Amino acid sequence: MDDLKVVGAISSAAAATGAGSVTIATITSSAPGILGVIGFTTTTTVALPVAGIVAVAGLVGFGIFKGVEMARQQSESQ
Repeated sequence: MDDLKVVGAISSAAAATGAGSVTIATITSSAPGILGVIGFTTTTTVALPVAGIVAVAGLVGFGIFKGVEMARQQSESQ
């Protein structure tokens, strides 16, 4: 399959996954200012979009495949 077609298929698969997100971490810390002094906290959520995760995983996998393919061709030519 042509490289551009593979990258296009990875991109379309990432777009088809939707606009959801995956929570990676939830960080709780004391609130700023006087609220922190009296014991209030604030929570921050770190999230990544699902489409980005799918796209990066697909492109990394494709890059590994191309690297193995190139190494195999070099070893056969020696």
